[in-house]
Amino acid sequence: VPAPAPARPARVLIVEDSPDAAESMELLLRLLGHETRVAGTGPEGVRAASEFSPDVVLCDIGLPGFDGYEVARRVRAMPGLEGVLMVAVSGYAGEEDRRRGREAGFHHHLAKPADPSDIQRMLAARAG
Repeated sequence: VPAPAPARPARVLIVEDSPDAAESMELLLRLLGHETRVAGTGPEGVRAASEFSPDVVLCDIGLPGFDGYEVARRVRAMPGLEGVLMVAVSGYAGEEDRRRGREAGFHHHLAKPADPSDIQRMLAARAG
């Protein structure tokens, strides 16, 4: 049985204040052939999105500076980034957190620790 085709390489911004979580996510994505950038705070995430023009943003909710909801709102408002795939990856994964995430502009909400196969599926679906 052939392995599933890999997702088309994407530019993925990881906004995560835990260095270990950010590093493991970045390693996984690079092994899958994606280009990555990491930011550790809300303001750094918005600045990185502006400079890097990602296809996908994987964003924690609880961040220093301002939270992931604000990151999503600001990134979605940037010219040229209206179509970016926004994925919340957070320990905040209750129904209220998911509702707030949708309102802020997140397409998906994964509970930490995110299953790498879920991330792979999202990236593959984005390429479809």
